[in-house]
Amino acid sequence: MAKVIMIQGTMSGAGKSLLVAGLCRIMKRDGYRVAPFKSQNMALNSFVTEEGLEMGRAQVMQAEAAGITPLVCMNPILLKPTDHTGSQVIVNGQVLGNMSAREYFSYKRGLIPDIKRAFRKLEEMADIIVIEGAGSPAEVNLRENDIVNMGLAEIVDAPVLLAGDIDRGGVFAQLLGTLLLLTEEEKKRVRGLIINKFRGDRSLLDSGIEILEEKGGIPVTGVVPYMDIRLEDEDSLTERFRKKEKRKIDIAVIRYPRISNFTDFNVFEQIPEVSVRYVASAAELGCPDMVFLPGSKNTMSDLDWMRGRGLEAAVIKMAENIPVCGICGGYQMMGEHISDPEGMENGGTMKGMGLLPVTTRLKREKVRRQVHGTVNKMEGFFSILSGLEFNGYEIHVGDSGHSPNKSELLNMETAFVTGRNKNVCGTYIHGIFDRAAIANALVTALAENKGLFIESCIDYKDFKEKQYDKLADILSEYLNMEEIYGILREAHIR
Repeated sequence: MAKVIMIQGTMSGAGKSLLVAGLCRIMKRDGYRVAPFKSQNMALNSFVTEEGLEMGRAQVMQAEAAGITPLVCMNPILLKPTDHTGSQVIVNGQVLGNMSAREYFSYKRGLIPDIKRAFRKLEEMADIIVIEGAGSPAEVNLRENDIVNMGLAEIVDAPVLLAGDIDRGGVFAQLLGTLLLLTEEEKKRVRGLIINKFRGDRSLLDSGIEILEEKGGIPVTGVVPYMDIRLEDEDSLTERFRKKEKRKIDIAVIRYPRISNFTDFNVFEQIPEVSVRYVASAAELGCPDMVFLPGSKNTMSDLDWMRGRGLEAAVIKMAENIPVCGICGGYQMMGEHISDPEGMENGGTMKGMGLLPVTTRLKREKVRRQVHGTVNKMEGFFSILSGLEFNGYEIHVGDSGHSPNKSELLNMETAFVTGRNKNVCGTYIHGIFDRAAIANALVTALAENKGLFIESCIDYKDFKEKQYDKLADILSEYLNMEEIYGILREAHIR
């Protein structure tokens, strides 16, 4: 059966996701069949597998690094926050229901059989499984029902590498404090410490590392520098929302409170002449060259939020002169009405922005599917996309039909819906801009609107492959891979 190693962190954002991805790429290049695993993920950025099952995008990124197809068994439990105290619980890619934090805390031990089955499925196809923890294993109030950190390590008998984030400061206290709060049996599982995101002269750490190893009794297996790696990060901790300077082509994305799947715009961030700004007010919006309305976990509440901030009126006015595109929840907002007869969100009926001739009816059943085809014939600005091949995936609650006299729904053969204003369009398809031809055509057209020529467009798939290799090169240099492989050789075979 597969050998196992687990990356845990002293806190959220310690860099676990990238460390797992990097180890997956290193081990793949060394000739092993390797797969990622995270028993429970909390994220609003999700993906749909070939089987139509939903999983967290972090494990999709790690699967890409490992060179394998993403499978829902890599992330059997996904929590999608609905508010500050509750989440939609997705098990094995399908919605189980909404639960409060307290309800889920009491329920989650019952999901251990699902975790075990998912893990066994991965064992059948991998030589090595690299597991990612969540948050910190030292959250003593959560230890009793833990299924994602030391609780999971015990279930699958995994040795652990513990990573601390020196960029936030106090890394020695992070690592030693975490070890102090572990039980003796848990501490025995920690076989190495990683100091992550280091900037500066490595030799200045030497005395601190000596004290850390002496007091902790565990060797430091690597000091990893702060890396300029442009891959997906955890959506709850992303730095993408920080204020950015405008570039030649300026794209604005509306950052409502329940924004989801903003990974749709990662491709544009990799083009040097393009800025992608996430804006939360009409003042921040400024005068962009294009506006995107992204996905939302609660379309009606986020549209109401836009109205209160003056963003709806600003976007409607801008649509007279610049292109505006809505994706998934953003597409639903741009229609004429949204009805919620089953109370999936706010209940009742809500007027939309009126930019697209569609009405949306929210339903209990979630649409989950991968799609591909050819972009339908379009007019106006978006005509440059007509006839291009696309692929992507849909995750949405509800259907959107043409209004008022047609009931035909947007289907997998129709990529976009346009309005009477030829500057606007909407789609249910996430990832549609990852296709090089579509992203490049869009940026080229935006540049031509301004009398500019953009030469450096991008093949996003090729770009990500180079980033995975860059990540693996850096980790190979700064992690003690000989020691890590030694830990794997000593790991038990279940």
